Amino acid sequence: MQYRYATEADGPAMAALFAANHHDALTAEQRADQGFVQGSLNEGALRGMAAHGGLLLADDGGEVAGLLALSAPDSLPAPPPPVRALLAAQDTLRWQGRPLSTVRWLLYGPLVVDAAHRGRGVARRLFTMARTAAAGRADALVAFIEAANRPSWRVHVDGFGMTPLGDVAVGERVYHVVAVAPRAESG
Repeated sequence: MQYRYATEADGPAMAALFAANHHDALTAEQRADQGFVQGSLNEGALRGMAAHGGLLLADDGGEVAGLLALSAPDSLPAPPPPVRALLAAQDTLRWQGRPLSTVRWLLYGPLVVDAAHRGRGVARRLFTMARTAAAGRADALVAFIEAANRPSWRVHVDGFGMTPLGDVAVGERVYHVVAVAPRAESG
């Protein structure tokens, strides 16, 4: 397995992976068992993110096994509603005793792993790569997890040790905001 930055040429495969794991493409049972991604990251959006170095990729012999976005919150031209809610709540969310608005941070996610590659450490390796990539650029990696996405909570908080910062709401949906510090060493 090779872990690298995505390129624009990876666009079609990344879009297919994202679409196959999108909330609306899965049954309620699948969402409860494996989690889901949401939003509208189509091929064009993914190519654009790749062109700006914002996507980390797990490449299994030319097959996209996993994908993780890492971006500066102010670089998103049209942030989706959960990101807008997160940005609006920065003064009330605290990272290591400081309001998030006073911290240099990067937006972590979405993270998606192909079903055939789950349970092989792909998510953990992408997480580690993101933490290393953020070293020197940020004091925190910040993600939001929809309350209904218990598998994502288990991976990120229970498994990776991300710290809950609080919740934000978008209409009827509640999102948990979590964070982790970058780290300089790889592995």
